Amino acid sequence: MSYKIQEIATKPFDGQKPGTSGLRKRVKVFQQEHYTENFVQAIFDSVDAKGQTIVIGGDGRYFSPETVQTILKIGSANGVAKFIVGKDAILSTPAASNVIRKYKAYGGILLTASHNPGGPNADFGIKYNVSNGGPAPENVTDKIFEKTKTISSYKLIDLPALDLSKAGSFTFGPSKVEIIDSVKDYVELLESIFDFDLIKSFLLTNADSFKVLFDGMHGVTGPYGRAIFVDTLGLPPSAVQNAVPLPDFGGGHPDPNLTYAHELVENVESRNIQFGAASDGDGDRNMIYGKGAFVTPSDSVAIIADWAEEAIPYFKSGVKGVARSMPTSKQIEYVAKKKGLNCYEVPTGWKFFGNLMDAGKLSICGEESFGTGSDHIREKDGVWAIVAWLNILAFANKKSPNKLVGITELLQQHYEVYGRSFFSRYDYEEVSSEGAQKLVDALNAHITKGTLAGTTHKSASTGQTFTVADTLNFDYTDPVDGSVSKNQGQIVTFSDGSRVVFRLSGTGSQGATVRMYVERYVAPAAGAAELATETAQGLKGLIEVALEISKLKEFLGREKPTVIT
Repeated sequence: MSYKIQEIATKPFDGQKPGTSGLRKRVKVFQQEHYTENFVQAIFDSVDAKGQTIVIGGDGRYFSPETVQTILKIGSANGVAKFIVGKDAILSTPAASNVIRKYKAYGGILLTASHNPGGPNADFGIKYNVSNGGPAPENVTDKIFEKTKTISSYKLIDLPALDLSKAGSFTFGPSKVEIIDSVKDYVELLESIFDFDLIKSFLLTNADSFKVLFDGMHGVTGPYGRAIFVDTLGLPPSAVQNAVPLPDFGGGHPDPNLTYAHELVENVESRNIQFGAASDGDGDRNMIYGKGAFVTPSDSVAIIADWAEEAIPYFKSGVKGVARSMPTSKQIEYVAKKKGLNCYEVPTGWKFFGNLMDAGKLSICGEESFGTGSDHIREKDGVWAIVAWLNILAFANKKSPNKLVGITELLQQHYEVYGRSFFSRYDYEEVSSEGAQKLVDALNAHITKGTLAGTTHKSASTGQTFTVADTLNFDYTDPVDGSVSKNQGQIVTFSDGSRVVFRLSGTGSQGATVRMYVERYVAPAAGAAELATETAQGLKGLIEVALEISKLKEFLGREKPTVIT
């Protein structure tokens, strides 16, 4: 096949700085002439992929098919030897991480804005993952950003678009392209981790009393859900809903939380379903929800860590260590202490977990933002977490054959041993960037001057008093490579062990998102009634105090958060 490589003149665009989750902007921004091409060329200029294999996948959101063609044309023109592409441009983030690792690829380009909405007026994203399957570290993303500021041209191979709808091997100019089944490798991976025979036996034996519902939220995991829950575990097709990936996620917000996964919650309650679960747009997040029982991500990772060695075959040889992101509750720390495991506290961002995993220090970890995972790949993995829960429940019921153990029972058992960290997150989305910065500046001033330490604050509605023990800005020194990450969030701790964390989030595409995390620990000795209190009631007083101390409503001009989880 004859082909010509063109050199297209261009000029830099402002603001093409990728974060841990890549570059995220509105679709219309990426559709500007040269905009996407500039960023893709900057990636190839930064990572030197000549003669290498690059994986391409994504969550199927609007503008993905066109961008895959752009990556193929620019990558081939820059000397990429081989591309491995998910059929129809579909490859979940966890599946892409697995493919990079399994086939020893040089890296991967993922087209996703994760849990953000999709469609022509919504969000798009481009993310680069390195050879370990995890997100590019800062030294790589910084280099990409520097390239975007000086770019003057990009290379483009002059070839017609490649048909992405058929699996197989193809030639694309000087490059080879392997279009793969996006589900097959991932299902095989999970089958090597979990006891599928045990799960299937449990589900079939208790088909009438233990029903399952998985919600793909019209994101990437619909086909994975069908392959696992229906084809492999033998559940009826009705056990999976919203399973067709759509460019606009069916007009919904593919974020698996109590607000946006309301259809799952409603169906679980109305149909008396014991185990409900949802995943997000690109498949790296999850929510576990059974009738009357919501599992916080902080509790979820703690329970998985507690049962892992006993219940899950992959961990039979032992858990190397556990970790949580700083805003995540300390529930997993109580498990680690009892089991004699190291527990690491890292900044938000999966790359920090990846470093610990590569060094052999970490097996199980989680973020409060509905991300949970292990060292089987280098991304958080929503479907993995869901199957982990089913494996644990199947094992728990094998141990207690005379009484059905569901989500509620598993949570109660856990709290009776470890106590409970009441935890909630308030998201204030697309607020004024100026107001958000004023909030952060005010908190940092308190930290610098120490003006809050020792002050006592009383909740008007509950009468509870909270005395500030300390305020700090979270800094992290990586124990593997010594790198330092500063200003990762403002923390207010109280004398009773409670704490409140404030963070400016980088996952939105415009404006600012402020997240407030509230945590209050109650020891096992408090008794069953206190441990079973509704989360909102358990945290009511502390939330009032947190809003008073931070003056959040005043700075952001918002009376209520966009989302409460």
